[in-house]
Amino acid sequence: MFSDSTKAGTLLLSLGLLCLFLGVLFLFDPALLALGDVLFLAGLTMTIGAGRTVRFFSRPDRIRGIVSFFGGICLVLLRWPILGLLSQCYGIVYLFGQFFPIAANAVRDVPVVGGLVRMKWVEGFV
Repeated sequence: MFSDSTKAGTLLLSLGLLCLFLGVLFLFDPALLALGDVLFLAGLTMTIGAGRTVRFFSRPDRIRGIVSFFGGICLVLLRWPILGLLSQCYGIVYLFGQFFPIAANAVRDVPVVGGLVRMKWVEGFV
């Protein structure tokens, strides 16, 4: 069903997110954050393909998010983990901002989580 490249990319994406989570949990450990960034980008490239990754990160209408995301990676690699992670978060929100309402509508139908998403203060945010 899925190619081996997609399976390996999903594994790398998962490991990257795990390293990023652990990097934040261990008080912004720069080594774990840098490893998480590298694994995340490698996994994204293997999951969706190199061509689609380049097209996604080279769209001129998203240049602010792209610069912020890659600037955050550079800051993490230069041992400024808190500023780097904040910059990456801003870049991710800017890059994937249009996807959040779609995901929220899909989550509304999930039995347990749907009730949380339908709360008034969460609906105002989403």
